[in-house]
Amino acid sequence: MKTAREQDKTTRLLTARVEPLILSLAVPTILTMLITTFYNMADAFFVGTINPSASGAVGVVFSLMAIIQALGFFFGHGSGNYISKKLGAGDRESAETMAITGFLSSMAFGALLAVLGQIFISPLSYFLGSTPTIEPYAVDYLRFILIGAPFMTSALTLNNQLRFQGSAAYAMIGMCTGGIINVGLDALFIMGLGMGTLGAGLATAISQTISFTMLVLGTLRGGNLRLKIKKFTFSPKFYAEIARGGLPSLARQGSSSIAVISLNHVLALVSGNFVDEAIAAMGIVAKISNFFFSIVVGLGQGFQPVCGFNYGAKKYERVLKGYRFSLIVAAVFAMAIALFGILFASPLTGLFTDSEKVVEIALPALKSQCAALSLTAMATISNMLLQNIGKVVGATVLAIGRQGLFYLPVLFIMQAIWGLWGVQLSQSVAEALTFFASIPLTFPTLKELRRNVTI
Repeated sequence: MKTAREQDKTTRLLTARVEPLILSLAVPTILTMLITTFYNMADAFFVGTINPSASGAVGVVFSLMAIIQALGFFFGHGSGNYISKKLGAGDRESAETMAITGFLSSMAFGALLAVLGQIFISPLSYFLGSTPTIEPYAVDYLRFILIGAPFMTSALTLNNQLRFQGSAAYAMIGMCTGGIINVGLDALFIMGLGMGTLGAGLATAISQTISFTMLVLGTLRGGNLRLKIKKFTFSPKFYAEIARGGLPSLARQGSSSIAVISLNHVLALVSGNFVDEAIAAMGIVAKISNFFFSIVVGLGQGFQPVCGFNYGAKKYERVLKGYRFSLIVAAVFAMAIALFGILFASPLTGLFTDSEKVVEIALPALKSQCAALSLTAMATISNMLLQNIGKVVGATVLAIGRQGLFYLPVLFIMQAIWGLWGVQLSQSVAEALTFFASIPLTFPTLKELRRNVTI
């Protein structure tokens, strides 16, 4: 039986005016995304004071972070989608079973990644794109990142479960606390104690463990689902639901990792004597562009619990209204951010490096990616709609479009024709192709929802 607080939260998600409801959920989510991305940027900022090879290590390890995030988002979005729909339908028992199953499964996979990564740490570094001069810095960085992997995956899972329950504020507190601590520890370990990339990895592992602890505490408050070990299940039914809701996220983050690894290896082919500088430059561009993109993602994630609850309750008009509103707001924000990024590309890049060559390589890539950012709103919001209502194929195509399905062919074709210049522009071309693909993938679903409203 629901408590009064649980009932109030469900009632709010199903009856409150959609536009302010989405904004109220989006604001803490955007802050969470920004601070999470910001402390990844903090590593690049402090490590950038060492040398281009150390800075390149941050770009190399970024692809492993994407793998860790892929696991966390797979279990978090997969279980969270199911939880929001079951809570919307009034089935709290199933939601509780899914919460603990998703949480423990994500921790187990994070632990497996940690063990295998430590055993094969040097080959892993080269696989991710290290050069012989980057490899020592990357290995130091990887050691503690891998130790913290189980806490990172399960923290991301809890963050998303809380958010899908309509408790974005608790999710924000957990992730932001760790993010703020990470920045302080970066300064202490790298600048104060001179620990280099080893210090960056240690700072990340500690801060992620703190985030994990805060998020576990968040499940004990606000009428959120408790993590009850006795309700864990190996039932294929629940894992099928996790796969159904989480596959697009796994594909999106997994393709991001593959894209970064491929980019690092391509840069080794086209950058001549400036491979370390090129890897450092494109790593910096990725950090900045992901920071901007996280605002669009945060807006979409404010829509997700509203979509899940109301779709589960068969309130399709509210789902459509939420989609339209989220799309418009995300598009406006994306255009504003894109303009800011283009105007201030040079000083933004200069924050992370003293190397003129690194800045020279980074600027064209950053400006082109900012120009394409305004196209991401359609694909991002549509992806979240399709994922939440169980349209797995369409959601997965959009999830892997911008950094997989379209990006990888574009990257290899453009580098073969135009070399480094083609590499710098490849991401923006992939963004445009993903935008055009989102239109035919989304419109049939919108028509279906409209038909259900009129029935």
